[in-house]
Amino acid sequence: MRIAVVHRDRCHPIKCGTECILYCPRVRTGDETIVIGEDGKAVISEELCVGCGICVKKCPFEALDIVTLPEELDNPTHRYGTNGFALYGLPIPVEGKVTGILGANGIGKSTAVKILCGQLVPNVGNPSGESDWDEILKQYTGTELYDYLQQVSKSSVKPALKPQYIDYIPKVFKGTVSELLTSTDERGMLDHYIRELRLESILDRPIGNLSGGELQRIAIAACLSREADFYFLDEITPFLDIYQRMTAAKLIRELAETHPVVIVEHDLAILDMLADTVHVAYGKPSVFGIITRPKGVRIGINQYLEGFLPEENVRFRDYAVTFETRAHMRDVVRQTLIAFPEMEKKYGDIFSLTIAAGEIRAGEVLGLVGANGIGKSTFAKLLAGVEKPDHGEMDKEVKIAYKPQYVKGDSSMSVEFLLRQACRTFDSSYYQHEIIEPLSLNPILQSSVDQLSGGELQRVAIALCLSQDADLYILDEPSAHLDVEQRVKLARVLRRHAEGKEAGIIVIDHDIYLIDMISERMLVFDGTPGVTGSAYGPYDMKDGMNHFLKELEITFRRDKSGRPRINKPESYLDREQRAKGEYYYADVSKS
Repeated sequence: MRIAVVHRDRCHPIKCGTECILYCPRVRTGDETIVIGEDGKAVISEELCVGCGICVKKCPFEALDIVTLPEELDNPTHRYGTNGFALYGLPIPVEGKVTGILGANGIGKSTAVKILCGQLVPNVGNPSGESDWDEILKQYTGTELYDYLQQVSKSSVKPALKPQYIDYIPKVFKGTVSELLTSTDERGMLDHYIRELRLESILDRPIGNLSGGELQRIAIAACLSREADFYFLDEITPFLDIYQRMTAAKLIRELAETHPVVIVEHDLAILDMLADTVHVAYGKPSVFGIITRPKGVRIGINQYLEGFLPEENVRFRDYAVTFETRAHMRDVVRQTLIAFPEMEKKYGDIFSLTIAAGEIRAGEVLGLVGANGIGKSTFAKLLAGVEKPDHGEMDKEVKIAYKPQYVKGDSSMSVEFLLRQACRTFDSSYYQHEIIEPLSLNPILQSSVDQLSGGELQRVAIALCLSQDADLYILDEPSAHLDVEQRVKLARVLRRHAEGKEAGIIVIDHDIYLIDMISERMLVFDGTPGVTGSAYGPYDMKDGMNHFLKELEITFRRDKSGRPRINKPESYLDREQRAKGEYYYADVSKS
């Protein structure tokens, strides 16, 4: 079976001169295999197309994809119009369980959830015809999903959803936090969620005046407070620190004891701890997606990282995602780039930060970890000379490029024009191979910035930061809205950029897996968020993680794949590692 997909936002026939039509062998013989539709975009006939791929290679905007699918696939569960995205399979909500969906962005996870919630009636691959629940139920007869979909077809399923992009909340609701949360309190659990998520201090504040982390916690509380038959949470971790992530995971586990819960999450440490089973979603983003049957959470995550699904006999990625302990143990001699003394900074009686003396080395990636509101961004401002310390003084001001935590896409210019403004080397082979290609920016270069998704906007912001000429690059939560594969590519980009430019890179992030992959050393922040903060280090990775995780009161081990995993509290391994003081990198091979 062959499908052809036209990415309509990238298709610009007037600009390219319709090269897809000019070079198509079937068009040259007189067939109308590719034509320009009424909307001015290309339309490909899947019946006439022979799959030669010439049009795909000739399109300068990467707007076309032609893919041959496995023969065993039946009709799609849903397809978005002629030459649109196709989804195969659905996840299965299970009473009393947390079901995870693990896959790349644009692979159909949100489409699947819309179907499960009854917001979208699947068309079984017939984009031009009317959707018919009888035909859908016939396709799923004898499966675990049949009874559930039958309820959906009768509109008897009430869903509660937490959206992926929480920055839309202020656009649809005007009022205070208290007013929003009170309107969702259908289970009588709101006070519990407010207390656990520490929302008491912001209840009287307008929704439009909140940070991303505050909006995320409010969205989680609002979703969990509703009385529903099915709960879906799309990315609970962006903008939350590791402490808040653990709290959110605990609250979701409580709810799952009595209700079916489905989550989409790219923080593998949280997904591993939270989910009972996972569905792996694979395919080609924005072209087609296939959702597997449920797998055990450990097996499913490891198969996803390996890029090979043994039960399906499918290799969907030509490389494995690995976690190499030797990367943290290698003895690399690096020159000191920046030495900073003991410093102290106070903001009246509101907040104070104390920093131990240390240095940042040329060519290294330094991970910064700690709770939100504990002084990490203040530390960056002190390094840059934007803020002056009350005690201690930098020997020199450092030229810094900074990617903020919250990225806004409020420009109507194209991505390419924005990047060309930021650097003079856009057309160089180095820039194309080291930034544009690994960050997968080619397909969106002609898109306007204000039309980008959260993940696309994040990658553009990372590229803008790295495009600047600086001594030190600081990236605040670059993993937000990036999928697992994009995070792996990000780790490679930043390591290569640090070594190639002989610059220092600081990464502030709460994804422990990303910190594990990317960092040579760590700076650890302790204290009381919003009141006091203290920075310790830099440490080597083992000592830094032990210091950090001891405060967090969790232990990690590595399984046979080398992947770090959270030990269950009070389990044998958890107690053994605590006794030894090994909160991270314990030599465990039997997991």
